[in-house]
Amino acid sequence: MNKEFIKKELAEKHKLFTEYIGSLDEVAFMKRENNEKWSAGQQLKHIYLSVRPVKMALLLPKFLLKLLFGRPRQKRTYDELVATYRVVLKNGGKAGSPYIPKSVSFNQRQKLITDLTNLIKSLSDKIDQLSEEDLDSIILPHPLICKTSVREMLYFIIYHVQHHQELVKKYLN
Repeated sequence: MNKEFIKKELAEKHKLFTEYIGSLDEVAFMKRENNEKWSAGQQLKHIYLSVRPVKMALLLPKFLLKLLFGRPRQKRTYDELVATYRVVLKNGGKAGSPYIPKSVSFNQRQKLITDLTNLIKSLSDKIDQLSEEDLDSIILPHPLICKTSVREMLYFIIYHVQHHQELVKKYLN
């Protein structure tokens, strides 16, 4: 996937997610399965919490990211990245504390949707400043799948929002 396609997918998948979450009534938005699974509001907050550090990291100078996180290794395709993530989840991988959302009220829904929409737009603007080579040569840490190129991290973000939308749908059925 080239960066224009990645930007299109980021915008489209997050728009579908926020429209779906925005369509839920208060009961559905707040519903938690057995008080163990996250509510739709918490899923929304989790997506925001997981995208924000990527956008923040990309504010750092490229040389610093390369110094901090090293050099690239073998590239993974979208499908390979998704398969890696699914294996980690199957083996018990879970979100770490910075990405675990606290309770989210229905009154927070629109602000969170707006914040996530703005964050994705800002991330897309940052992608515009990177070359195709940068997407593969700059490495970022991922809490579950270790070092990823920026391109792979963007693949993850695209898949991750779809994964959580499916979880919300599953819990509401």
